[in-house]
Amino acid sequence: MKTESKLFCACSTDYIGAVPNTNVCPVCLGLPGALPVVNRKAVEYAVRTALALGARIGLSTRFHRKNYFYPDLPKAYQISQYDVPLAEGGRLPVGEEEKRKWIPITRLHLEEDAGKLVHSARDGRLGNSEYSLVDYNRGGVPLMEIVTEPELSTPSEARDFVSRLRQLVRFLGVSDGDMEKGSLRVDANVSLTDPQGGLGTKVEIKNMNSLRSLERALEFEIARQEECLERGEPIRQETRHWDDGKGLTRGIRGKEEAHDYRYFPDPDLPPLVLSEAFVEEQRRLLPELPWDLKERFVLQLGLSSEDASTLTELPGIARYFEGCVREGASPNRAANWIRTEVMRFLNEKKTSIENFPLSPEKLSRLLARIDKGQLSTTLAKTVFERMVTENLDEDEALEKAGAIAGKVSGDNLREMVKKVLEKEGPTVEEIKSGRDSKGKKRSFLCGLVMRESKGQADPAEVAKVLEDILDR
Repeated sequence: MKTESKLFCACSTDYIGAVPNTNVCPVCLGLPGALPVVNRKAVEYAVRTALALGARIGLSTRFHRKNYFYPDLPKAYQISQYDVPLAEGGRLPVGEEEKRKWIPITRLHLEEDAGKLVHSARDGRLGNSEYSLVDYNRGGVPLMEIVTEPELSTPSEARDFVSRLRQLVRFLGVSDGDMEKGSLRVDANVSLTDPQGGLGTKVEIKNMNSLRSLERALEFEIARQEECLERGEPIRQETRHWDDGKGLTRGIRGKEEAHDYRYFPDPDLPPLVLSEAFVEEQRRLLPELPWDLKERFVLQLGLSSEDASTLTELPGIARYFEGCVREGASPNRAANWIRTEVMRFLNEKKTSIENFPLSPEKLSRLLARIDKGQLSTTLAKTVFERMVTENLDEDEALEKAGAIAGKVSGDNLREMVKKVLEKEGPTVEEIKSGRDSKGKKRSFLCGLVMRESKGQADPAEVAKVLEDILDR
């Protein structure tokens, strides 16, 4: 979660790029005598997420110790929640419109993250390493674990579910949902349905660090289990590791059951008791959910489903688009420019919409000039480029681009045509000598004039002026 401090102490959660083992204290290192105190902001974020999912909030819950031994866990137990989670129930949609399917949520609970092992091998993998180092900066960072019912039927559905969940937490502002940085992690349980409709043996898949990896891992695991059953081999209940480079899963250990962790209530933490007023306060802070926002963009603003999906993928993009519309921009033109020109700039500069140099008001004024016929799309793109790279308004950018607003016509157009013809003497001669029976040379000259006018001239008027001059 996007809190500034850890779940049970005041240490910073900004561990990426930090010097190893500097964001630590006696609490997150599990030193004797240190007592944890729950982070209120983490509870607020978790409750907000649960409400957005339509889950039931437990007003009285508690934390448990999940006991296991691993080098990245300094206390030899993880503080989590077991039989009384923060929230139960709820659902999340996958698919679009008439194909929409709601995936039921089992539970949402809070727990702390573990540290991180850094392996010495050049590829960063354990198998080729001579030794491993441990960095506890990540230990104690607050996590929400969300468990679904076994209702996801295909790898593509699973991918869509994770994509929707990432979209939701970004809109809520509780997490950046970045899978590559580990802000969003996914484990998947795979079991095949038997002929009687029951679920087969469950296999857990780990180490899926992107949506594409998730889909590929599930496709492989389903095929592997089908082959095992066809050979008459039983499916072993285990945890398997996805190797993205080789495109396969490997068994790493037998799957643990709850009793293997010896859960018991954490004696250092009292029950977490929430008031109805606290829950209602978090409910009031909920934004419009992304799938509802998309539906509004389609029904009220007339956007295509594809445009609406793109604009609601990130909350900042959606806010920017709505800002443009409020400033008077045509919804479809604003959507098109954001999808193309704005997002191209963001991708090239590797930046976010929050750092985009052009305000919705400035972009709207530029788009209004296109709608009024004062600028061609070609010239508007040139002006846009000047505006974002040199921080200019549209008038300054027009001047820098060496253009003027408004249509090029009349005497101005005639002078422009004459200049083009002066540079293209051989082509003019060929036309006048009658060797352009198919009119290709005239079309070529027309294109040159349109380019010279940066699209500000009317093609029909250009053709007429060319005809007057050439046929004289």
